[in-house]
Amino acid sequence: MRVAERRGVRRRRARGEVEVQTSSGGVVFRRADGAPRILLIRDPYENWGLPKGHIEAEETPEQAALREIAEETGLSELEIVAPLPMIDWYFRDGGRVVHKYCHFFLVESRRGELVPQHDEGIRACVWRSYRGALRTVSYENAREVLRAAGRELRRRPDTNGAG
Repeated sequence: MRVAERRGVRRRRARGEVEVQTSSGGVVFRRADGAPRILLIRDPYENWGLPKGHIEAEETPEQAALREIAEETGLSELEIVAPLPMIDWYFRDGGRVVHKYCHFFLVESRRGELVPQHDEGIRACVWRSYRGALRTVSYENAREVLRAAGRELRRRPDTNGAG
């Protein structure tokens, strides 16, 4: 993927109208009761997922992830712990087909109260156990990112595992 695409620049493909978009987000965790809790958000379509959003001009994927998480959830004092896999998917937006790429990072939140960004359609923010998050999240590609986060959490003794 070219740098321009990574930074959210859109382009059209020759064979049809496919718009490429790039965003960034995180699997946010917090240590509680001896195990990490995972943050999920409820989107405007009533689906549970991970906080994410478009990369703005001159932002790195890491900067965009931290900004989007803070905006959508009200959390601050966020720290990127590790990169996670990028995912992609296609969807329709009106008459356009969009191919979206999303960078993900494992992000620790040590404190702060959840405040959903209602004006952007975030209906709720909740902390779940790792297994509870896997059961709750609505999208299979988000479950794959959660599984990668769980493996990363288990590798890090300071996170108390993902059980």
